[in-house]
Amino acid sequence: MHVKRIHHVAYRCKDAKETVEFYERVLNMEFQLAFAEDEVPSTKEPDPYMHVFLDAGMGNVLAFFELPTQPDMDRDHNTPKWVQHIAMEVECYDALVDAKAHIEGEGVDVLGPINHGIFQSIYFFDPNGHRLELVANSRTQDQLDELKRVAPAMLDEWSETKQAPRHAAWLHELEFTGDLS
Repeated sequence: MHVKRIHHVAYRCKDAKETVEFYERVLNMEFQLAFAEDEVPSTKEPDPYMHVFLDAGMGNVLAFFELPTQPDMDRDHNTPKWVQHIAMEVECYDALVDAKAHIEGEGVDVLGPINHGIFQSIYFFDPNGHRLELVANSRTQDQLDELKRVAPAMLDEWSETKQAPRHAAWLHELEFTGDLS
């Protein structure tokens, strides 16, 4: 088996119409389609829902479920707010800066840009409380090659110690030159 791509990623929303309008207005995403049923097809449980799909570019789809008969949605309080997020890529750093200005112009608080060494990011929340990240890549092939090379050792070390391995500390500490000797 070989997975081709992610078909869609689905999250819960408080209000399907408000969510679609936010993503259209703030992120210029096209509303593609909606499903609505009174019964869950996979389980046959009676549970009315609205399922909306938005074009996230290049064949990527972001979807949401509104579930009016379920308890109010909430986030996982055992996980920090910064962990669970949806990250989407923009063309370049200038597009990221322009996006920040546009989003702030829509009355949304934005954090960043934050330099992650191989990309720059801004962060904000949608009306449902989902944290969103826009990313502008700034990586080089040498950086990606080095990160791939050290990934197995980092994972092994983390698995044993639960302490942050230093193999890729250069991401936030110095300019990567391609020579880590």
